[in-house]
Amino acid sequence: MRENVLLIGGGGREHAIARALEDSEADLYACAGNKNPGIARIAAGFETLETTDPDAVVDYAEAVEATLAVVGPEAPLDAGVADALEDAGIYAFGPKADDARIETDKAFQRRFMSENDIPGCPDFETFDDMDAACDFIDEYNGDLAIKPAGLTGGKGVKVIGDQVTPEEGKEYIRDSDYDRIVLEERLIGEEVTIQAFVANGAFETAPAVQDHKRAYEGDEGPNTGGMGSYSDATPSLPFMTDEDYDEAVSIIEATVDALDDYRGILYGQFMLTSEGPKVIEFNARFGDPEAMNTLPVLETAFLDVLTAARDGEAPPALDFASQATVCKYAVPEGYPTDPEAGAKVQVDEESAGDALLYYASVDERDDGIYTTTSRSFAVVGVADSISEAEAIAEDALAVAGDEGLHMRHDIGKADLVQRRIDHMNELRGE
Repeated sequence: MRENVLLIGGGGREHAIARALEDSEADLYACAGNKNPGIARIAAGFETLETTDPDAVVDYAEAVEATLAVVGPEAPLDAGVADALEDAGIYAFGPKADDARIETDKAFQRRFMSENDIPGCPDFETFDDMDAACDFIDEYNGDLAIKPAGLTGGKGVKVIGDQVTPEEGKEYIRDSDYDRIVLEERLIGEEVTIQAFVANGAFETAPAVQDHKRAYEGDEGPNTGGMGSYSDATPSLPFMTDEDYDEAVSIIEATVDALDDYRGILYGQFMLTSEGPKVIEFNARFGDPEAMNTLPVLETAFLDVLTAARDGEAPPALDFASQATVCKYAVPEGYPTDPEAGAKVQVDEESAGDALLYYASVDERDDGIYTTTSRSFAVVGVADSISEAEAIAEDALAVAGDEGLHMRHDIGKADLVQRRIDHMNELRGE
C-alpha cells in the first residue's frame, strides 16, 4: 500500500525529514506556519496553518487522507497534536503530550530521572518561588545552570560561571516571567547528542553529533537554537571513546524502559565529563541541526521506520553510511537576540556545489523568500572525513551571496575539533 505521510513543521529539520521520504513509496504532504520552499517542492501538498492547533492539523490530515504523520518540532507535541491525530485514527511518529514532557517540562524531566534511577542525572532543585531560587544560588557551593522549566527554543538556559555571574543569574530569574525554574549543578566537559529512533519498547541509535549553540566563532556570544554541527564517519566523535558512546546509549535504554509506550525520536544531549556522560537534557524529537547530520547518511529507508512503528514492530536495524557530515547555518543579522526579520533573500542554489541545502525558518511568498526571526537555511557537507565535509559546507555558504546573513565559519574546522580533543584529554588527566 502506498502511504500518505503528513509532515508537521517547516524548519531545517523538517526539510531533512522530507528529503528522507522523497524517494520512498509514499506521497508526502506538509503543513507549517511558514512556507518552506524546500519542503513545498517535495510535497504533493503544502498547507500553511498553526501547527499548535490540533484541530487544524487533524482537519488537514483527514483532507489528504494521511495514513501516517511525523511531528517535527516540540511545540506541536506539547500542544497534543500527536494525541489528536491518534484520536482521529492516524498514527503519528512522535510522542503524546504526556510523554513529550521529557522535553517540554524540565522539572518533570529531572524528577522522572531521579524517581526511575536513570543514571547521568546531575544534582538539581526545582523552584516556583523565584526568591527561594535566588536564595539557593547564594547558598550553593559551586556554579549552577539556570533552566526555565518550559520550552524556550534552546535559548533560555543561563550558566553561572560561564555566561553570567551569580548576581546576573539572580537578576535574570527575578526579571523573567517564568513560573518555574530548575537549578542544577554546572557540568564541565564536552556536549554531544545521540538520537534514538523509538517504537514499541525498542530503539535504534544514530551516530553522535556535536551541536554549536553559541552565536559567534570561538564559542562566544548568546545561546541559539544551534549554529551548526558535525558528525564523524564512526558512531563516536573524535573526543569520545567507544565506552562514552555505549554508556550514553545505556542511559537512553534506561529512559526508554521507564517511559510508557514512547514513540518517535528521543534525543539525548549529554555532557561528557571526567566521570562519564551526564544528561544535559532530553528532547522528544529530532534535533535541529542534528537531523541534517543524521538523515543524509541513514541508508535504511526512513519510511520503513515509520511503518514498523505503526504496525507494532521494533524499529528496523539502522544502517548509516561511514561518512562524516558538517552542517553550517546562515541566520538573520542580530540572531538570536534581535534578529532582522522580513528581509528578502536571494539564495543561489547553484552555488551549493556538492553540499546539501536545507531551507529552515524562511517564508516563501509570491515575490520571493523572506527571513523570519529564526535561522534561515543550512548547508551540509558529506564526505569521508570531518575536514573534507567541512570544506564542502564552507564552500557552499556562497549560496548566501551578499545577503547580510550571519554564519559561524569555524564549525568542523580542524583547530576547533582539536580543542575539543585537548579539553577532554585534560579532563581525563591524559
